[in-house]
Amino acid sequence: KMNKLLTTMFALAVACVTVSAQAQKITGNAEAGAKKTAMCVGCHGIIGYQASFPEIHKVPMIAGQSATYIVSALTQYKGGERKHPTMRAIADSLSEQDIADLAAYYSQLGLKEGDAPPATAKAPSDTVHALISRDKDNACTKCHGANFNTPNDGTVPKLAGQYADYLYVALKSYKVQNAHLGRANGVMGGQAKKYSNTEIKELAAYISSLPGELKTVPESRFHHAD
Repeated sequence: KMNKLLTTMFALAVACVTVSAQAQKITGNAEAGAKKTAMCVGCHGIIGYQASFPEIHKVPMIAGQSATYIVSALTQYKGGERKHPTMRAIADSLSEQDIADLAAYYSQLGLKEGDAPPATAKAPSDTVHALISRDKDNACTKCHGANFNTPNDGTVPKLAGQYADYLYVALKSYKVQNAHLGRANGVMGGQAKKYSNTEIKELAAYISSLPGELKTVPESRFHHAD
């Protein structure tokens, strides 16, 4: 009886610790995040800045992206699901609180005045329409929204208006998986493999042409000398 009582007490203690840990969910602070951008602005704070790995492409716009997605992406770089040496090194240097703070900062940095993008995207060409609707579940718009700017889940990115060459490289990366390249995502991997690289380029060009909330905010716009 004593052993059974001790076992029950231990199980309850573990349960309490688990609940307590879950209750202490990390909350991002945008003001704190603004002070942690030193490793970000050199690429993401320069309009049109180009990266050269795995091929030359513009660095993605992240201002205006959802905080949940930014946390998810950085966590995947940190964990190795996304294989990009520069981003992996940067993510490895960040704590969970750092990641949450940066995500909070960049998500609100992209907010802008004026009308929101339309609820539905402009009609694509017949060719692109056929590509989007190739999957019977219309997975592209089901996940990223009819305007590619209203994802169905916080971990899904806004895509409308993102640089076409970055979208092209990112989509291709889901088709590759080795020690140095690729992104491990079962859903995106399955979708990307349905398209040739030429078709991916057409999709990327269309999505990039849509109005969205993403932008690049130069460092000089939000850091001022006293």
